[in-house]
Amino acid sequence: MSLLPLSVLDLAPIVAGSDAATALHNSIALARHTERLGYQRFWVAEHHNMDGVASSATAVLIGQIAAATTQIRVGSGGIMLPNHAPLTIAEAFGTLATLFPGRIDLGLGRAPGTDQPTMRALRRHLSSAQEDRFPEDVLELQTYLGPAKEGQLVRAIPGQGTEVPIWILGSSLYGAQLAAYLGLPFAFASHFAPDLLMQALEIYRAQYRPSARHPKPYAMVGLNVVVADSDDEAARLFTSLQQRFLGMQRGQRGPLPPPVDDMEARWSPAEKAGVARMLAESVVGSPVTVRAGLRATAERTGADEFIVACAVHDFSARLRSYELLVELAR
Repeated sequence: MSLLPLSVLDLAPIVAGSDAATALHNSIALARHTERLGYQRFWVAEHHNMDGVASSATAVLIGQIAAATTQIRVGSGGIMLPNHAPLTIAEAFGTLATLFPGRIDLGLGRAPGTDQPTMRALRRHLSSAQEDRFPEDVLELQTYLGPAKEGQLVRAIPGQGTEVPIWILGSSLYGAQLAAYLGLPFAFASHFAPDLLMQALEIYRAQYRPSARHPKPYAMVGLNVVVADSDDEAARLFTSLQQRFLGMQRGQRGPLPPPVDDMEARWSPAEKAGVARMLAESVVGSPVTVRAGLRATAERTGADEFIVACAVHDFSARLRSYELLVELAR
């Protein structure tokens, strides 16, 4: 039994002891590596004002990755649409699709991907009510990327007619409902917000309205996956991400920390439970362990595709994890 199609989610992580330049070059190297391994798509995510994330200028990084590869689909997982005017996104991704036809994806999120002061700095006229415009902004964006209409006053050039595939991203039920209503593929961010995964998938499939481009629902599930030669080695690598999520609970941000031998002295029982809840959709271990975990997750969720994040401190270990993952999937 082969596993589902596999894709990559990357945040260009800045690790402790390194810098943003290294993080960006590593993302490009990882894209080349996973393309050779046969991964389906490589997505980068928009975040701002975070010491540990270098993918803030998401469209710029997508262009660099697409230029460094030849076949793998490249896109956003996602662009946080409330931060931008739809025309700006249409022009950026229309340009990418014109330069790299048939290879660009546009995943759209509703959250700002940052804190309130940074959100206001990104889009100065943004108010809390602007999030309620997300459906209208998606429709406006589709208009700019679709065929030109007679009398259309505002066009995205490049962009018009490129019909860049749009995905709706979500970590709640809202995105599932919108993706179903618009007949668009849906990606759930269960790699950091797993609580509503099963309910969101159920709503998405039950309420799905077929569209011309997507007659059937298509659900992609986000997972943290760390594969190493042994369960113990993978668990140790995973402590970097556990420390990051522990820091989030404490309101502390920073570069991705190196792994540690033991987490027990670092967190309280309540903090440990909180990290475990946020990272519940993680599969960590040797190839045998991960194969079993992914099969169980595929059966439980009915996912059409997995998109895999692997935030480990050592870049060679990250490359090796994606290599072992694709080998076991075959």
